[in-house]
Amino acid sequence: PELAQIATDNNISVFPYFALASGFLTGKYKTRADIEGSSRERLTAGYFSDAGLDVVAELATIAQAHDSEISTVALAWLLHQPAVSSVIIGAKRAEQLAENLAATSIALNDDELARLDAVSALPREYPGWMLERQGEYRRDQLAKQ
Repeated sequence: PELAQIATDNNISVFPYFALASGFLTGKYKTRADIEGSSRERLTAGYFSDAGLDVVAELATIAQAHDSEISTVALAWLLHQPAVSSVIIGAKRAEQLAENLAATSIALNDDELARLDAVSALPREYPGWMLERQGEYRRDQLAKQ
């Protein structure tokens, strides 16, 4: 999130690769058992968590509302990000390519974008949380003056 903000602030484009998290954001893998022993197991291992599955569930809800595929909505969501001017896609089959390209015609509304942003939000890392906390203390001091 911080790098995306830096890119936006400096008018720099971002071209995400592994945009579908090695297939995790397609909705194909609901549990670890769905991928055990496959060639994607190692590639998607870092995404399997309650939080990751919550993102896929929200993508699925929005995809259903758009009569679309989860992967299509995931790519559309990326394309709605201010710093992202394009995404690097990969497809083995023609149907995957069609689903990926369909992302350019999905218009997500503000509520959908906010829901996806909220469910995918990462915990703040140091020094961000520290600066925020110190800033609150300083704001309180200034308010007392």
